[in-house]
Amino acid sequence: MNGRADGQAGGRIRVLHAVKSLGLGGTEKVMQLLVRHLDAERFEAAVHSPEDGPRAALVRQGGAATYVGLGLDRALNAFRPQVVHVHRAGWAEPEFLRPVRDYLAARPATVVVETNVFGRHDPSASGRCIDCHLFVSRFCSERFTRLTGIPADWPGHGVLYNPVDTDFFAAALPDGPAFARPVLGRISRPDPGKWSALALDMLPLLARCAPDFRCRVIGGIPEAEDYVRRHGLEAQVEFLPPVSTDAELAAFYGGLSLLAHANDTGESFGLVIAEAMACGLPVVTHPAVGDRDNAQLELVEHGVTGLVAQTAEQYAQAVAWLFAHPAEARAMGQAGRDKARRLFRAQDIAARLGRMYLDLLWRKAGGAA
Repeated sequence: MNGRADGQAGGRIRVLHAVKSLGLGGTEKVMQLLVRHLDAERFEAAVHSPEDGPRAALVRQGGAATYVGLGLDRALNAFRPQVVHVHRAGWAEPEFLRPVRDYLAARPATVVVETNVFGRHDPSASGRCIDCHLFVSRFCSERFTRLTGIPADWPGHGVLYNPVDTDFFAAALPDGPAFARPVLGRISRPDPGKWSALALDMLPLLARCAPDFRCRVIGGIPEAEDYVRRHGLEAQVEFLPPVSTDAELAAFYGGLSLLAHANDTGESFGLVIAEAMACGLPVVTHPAVGDRDNAQLELVEHGVTGLVAQTAEQYAQAVAWLFAHPAEARAMGQAGRDKARRLFRAQDIAARLGRMYLDLLWRKAGGAA
């Protein structure tokens, strides 16, 4: 990426990020962090969403304009971006991209970038308007090439990890978690699709070898609450309300000894894992089957930043081992914190994205001809 481009008439380059909602999900949080940390001297960022939500105020607090509740076509024509950055699953979505294609017909020098959340392939006519597909993990990039035969090379493709506010978490928990009690935590959306049977089946096994353990769950589902009641684990498992800020996340992580991750569909990145690592927690996770998402294994290196288990028995043993070896657990947590700072720091990710924008603009203007 050796090219460069400047804004029109020496001004800032306008970048419009397009998302489908402004809720508190991971996709929206990633967008918010990218917009907040993009170089404000070089870029003017704005955000479009057809639906309002709590993330809108956070975006505006970061200094970006928002176009909420109107069509993407109107937002494009009002803001007139030189870069359009869409955040989507990656599969064909002609209705979502139609306004972008229409905008390109009038302004063909515009660069279109997507954050391809799940590493999917879009061979449709609408997908061909995208200049660069950014995968959120090496796993997604490599699986894409393996399944499609298409080399995921720059400038058509790239890997850009999701950003994490590692500086905030380091300041909030300068000494990391306390590791004073055998407490594991789990956090996700309250969605059955975000769970694995491992998350529950390991609990009775853990109670046998670490009877004084505690488990704190954010994002509990009725099936999980019923399982805990049926197995008499109410005294050990606590279901907590959702959190919406990084300060609340840091408080939650600071009271744990480890993060217990279990999701049968896997992770295309694993923002919860990355944030726990940034707080200094070791993570226990498991592989997903087949070609499902498995980036959790890219983040959690077995024996380095956490432990990887295959069965409920192995999972319970891994958790019990970390409880019984707090020094080793703390060392894994520190290794995870170092890795998160090195690879996911929001300021560094946004700076890299800015360089990508500049190179793509330069290429589309004929600089690579």
